[in-house]
Amino acid sequence: MSDEKIILGIDPGTTIMGFGLIRVVKKKMEFIQLNELLLQKYNDPYLKLKLIFERTIELIDTYHPDEIALEAPFYGKNVQSMLKLGRAQGVAMAAGLSRQIPVTEYAPKKIKMAITGNGNASKEQVAKMLQGMLNIKELPKNLDATDGLAAAVCHFYNMGKATTQKSYGSWASFVTQNKSRVKE
Repeated sequence: MSDEKIILGIDPGTTIMGFGLIRVVKKKMEFIQLNELLLQKYNDPYLKLKLIFERTIELIDTYHPDEIALEAPFYGKNVQSMLKLGRAQGVAMAAGLSRQIPVTEYAPKKIKMAITGNGNASKEQVAKMLQGMLNIKELPKNLDATDGLAAAVCHFYNMGKATTQKSYGSWASFVTQNKSRVKE
């Protein structure tokens, strides 16, 4: 691991996309920023995906992250919601891969466990823990931004460990690891 690394964490969503950035210097985290992309005012689902892609590219071009950590969609009962979340995640993933940035997905429970020690912690508990560990002065109204930041912090804690979560460094590695999802 080099002495300095920037990690972009993203909580993809079609209503709010939360994101946060940390800098890792000599194995110590420093808070850069957290924010959100508000999408609820747009009705067109394809416009939302375009905006997620463009904002992710803008973050990449501004902060030059070395790695991206995404919160993977959790498996719920509503198939339409899962499809929408999967598309949002795929678009954010595509933005990172288009810039040759390795992308790693983490399950929500794994992220919560990494931050709070409890895989069933609430968004509020995760936000408060992040506020304390990164000296964040004020938490945002929507906690999607802290969820994105939590993905980055989870990735920091998991760097260098053998991982079971999915990690892609390029389209080729995505295709190799997902042969059943690719039509030839």
